[in-house]
Amino acid sequence: MWSYVARVILSYRPFWLGFLLLLTGLMAYFGATRLQLSYQVARVLPLSDSTQQQYDRFKQRFGADGTLMVVGWQSDRWFDLPVYQSWYEMTNQVGKLPGVKQVLSTARLYTLDKRDTAWVINPVVQQRPQTQIEVDSLKAKVTSLPFYEGLLFNPDTKSTLMAISFDEQKLNSRDRIALVETIRQYGRTFAEQNKVTLHYSGLPSIRTEVMKKVSGEMKLFMGLAAAVTGLMVWLLFRSGRVVWLSMIVVAMGVCIAVGTLALFGYEITLLTGLLPPLLIVIGVPNCVFLVNKYHQELAVHGQKQQALEAMIQQIGLSALLANVTTAIGFGVFYFTNSRLLMEFGVVAAISVLAVYVVCLLLVPIGLSYLSVPKAAKLQTLQGDRWERLLTNIDHWVHHRRKLIYGTIALITLVSAFGLTRIRVEGYVVDDLPKNDPVYTDLRFFEQQFKGALPLEVMIDTGTPNGVFAETGRVLYKIRAMERIMASYPEFSKPNSLVNAIRFAYQSYRGGQARYYVLPPAMELQKLFNGAPLAGKQSSLAQSFLDSNRQVTRVSYQMADIGSIRLNKLLTNLRPRLDSLMAGTPYRVSLTGHSLVFLQSNDYLLGNLYESLLIAIALIALVGMVLFRSIPIILLSKLPCLIPLVVTAGIMGFADIAFKPSTILIFSIAFGLASDGTVYFLTSYRRYLQLGNDPSSAISQAIHETGISLIYTALILAGGFAVFAASGFGGTAALGVLVATTVLMACLTNLVLLPALLLTLKRYRV
Repeated sequence: MWSYVARVILSYRPFWLGFLLLLTGLMAYFGATRLQLSYQVARVLPLSDSTQQQYDRFKQRFGADGTLMVVGWQSDRWFDLPVYQSWYEMTNQVGKLPGVKQVLSTARLYTLDKRDTAWVINPVVQQRPQTQIEVDSLKAKVTSLPFYEGLLFNPDTKSTLMAISFDEQKLNSRDRIALVETIRQYGRTFAEQNKVTLHYSGLPSIRTEVMKKVSGEMKLFMGLAAAVTGLMVWLLFRSGRVVWLSMIVVAMGVCIAVGTLALFGYEITLLTGLLPPLLIVIGVPNCVFLVNKYHQELAVHGQKQQALEAMIQQIGLSALLANVTTAIGFGVFYFTNSRLLMEFGVVAAISVLAVYVVCLLLVPIGLSYLSVPKAAKLQTLQGDRWERLLTNIDHWVHHRRKLIYGTIALITLVSAFGLTRIRVEGYVVDDLPKNDPVYTDLRFFEQQFKGALPLEVMIDTGTPNGVFAETGRVLYKIRAMERIMASYPEFSKPNSLVNAIRFAYQSYRGGQARYYVLPPAMELQKLFNGAPLAGKQSSLAQSFLDSNRQVTRVSYQMADIGSIRLNKLLTNLRPRLDSLMAGTPYRVSLTGHSLVFLQSNDYLLGNLYESLLIAIALIALVGMVLFRSIPIILLSKLPCLIPLVVTAGIMGFADIAFKPSTILIFSIAFGLASDGTVYFLTSYRRYLQLGNDPSSAISQAIHETGISLIYTALILAGGFAVFAASGFGGTAALGVLVATTVLMACLTNLVLLPALLLTLKRYRV
């Protein structure tokens, strides 16, 4: 079969070149014209997950919870005339931006006044103040409104913020970047004029900055990956033609990948943004194996056509199987039912196989048009240093197997101990370095206002208009719930219907701060007699109610405390809330981005084991079809799995936590580690079929595949190592750990696997 494939490729070279150029051009066009960044929060949980369903129900009733951006600063001059005037002007500028729904700050806040049959919202600041006396008067009014204390200002630390809510449609489009950048520009002007430091946070700001970094890093790492892998290829082959041929192959693969993303309607996320540089790194080893075999054949007989045909015949199948195993490592993410992982896995698997096809066509055709390398060039492959190393490995495999097993067992046991030390923990911004402005700004709001990440509490009364039934019984329950929540320092001051009523009662009793309380039932009836607070005129109250007033919400901002601490907190909190509502028809549910994030972290960990087991089973099945020996296939998984244990051990000792960005390492690394196993077993089987005994077949397989395995491991390690320069901690860890895995896999495939095959020499593959 592969003889026929070789003839077809080499006999119709112009056709295949035209096909590749046309395919690459079309896919590049689709990628350039249709592909765009993702501006929505990536959904990790499947739609069937109860936490996701609860969050979706919340959004149907109240809209998305992650639409609030905050701009804050700390100074004892926030009520000085020039500073307040600048703050007033910035507030108005932001409020006029298209896509901004509402802006609240100490320069734009409101009071509630009862007029006949309606409650009216009136602005506290009527116009831009002109004198310090006016500002002092406004300061007295603002600080007398407890409703805003802890939400817009912290009088103890002299901190204040601007809360900006966005239109959800605008927020989930590319216009968000320009909108957030305009707000930041206004902020820079304000900060320069008044010599203060502004901080920006909230999910819109965090998401915008992260996506800008993703876009920038995708371009950066494409360049770095191409430069490093190209340099590695040149250092190993000392041949410019091999470098350019490899770069053309992976460039075509990248075009196909971005075109596939566009054709599937997918967008660039934190994961899919890694695909182009990943393909550059993963695609080059295909070229290395083909070129090495070509050089080996030329060194034997010097006939170009014969060498090209032998290259396709002998490497085509093993390269196909190796790329299938790599594709499986990515493709198993499809079974997670997570949209984020499914998109990444499907496109990555397709792209890996596409790169293989491009390589199998382009490398032989390209080499056929080039002159035969001189003998001096071929010596790069046949150098004494590599031959001595492979001879030593062959000696160890045949005569030092106990030492090999003992050493590998010791490394594995130590790594297994490190594995037990791994933390399963994630933070919303922990992929960013501690000195990144996104991180430091979020910490500012946690210190001054207890956080900037949304947490929502829904109270379902069970009946329409139930929120105001039974003389406000549910309101007193909510107030009791707020007191429970206040005992946890991780939560900010709540924003709720109860606080809106307390605000209204303070106004009703003349504005004195001591009346900012939830009135007793009789007073509650008087307060709303003829003028319900939740009437159509009151948008403040309406924002806390669903359409039929059956469900109300209590909104919190919280600190980015990490999944472990958040899980413990919720485990303690939920029974207290359930106990509070016991004996009533009211149902309390916690939701919001923070809880979805927590569940996503746990979900991904569970799917790590599942996807890894699926990958092992599928790759073993591929091996079974080719080798038809169960003992060999089972034991050949050890050289692939041991590097994963070593990587996990390093994570444990280095305190690198399992989180969404690092969980991907293992399925990807397992697929790459399996490549070397496939190449070696294919070579070993061929020499057995030629009539060699197992010992001789092992020796020849070591010498045939050894240099290619070393070259590809070095290229992969160097290519993945460039990700260590990422501003995202998870991406940096992925690069370093995958690089470590492929180097360890090279060792196990060249040393442990041959030793195992000799131990099981009675079994044939």
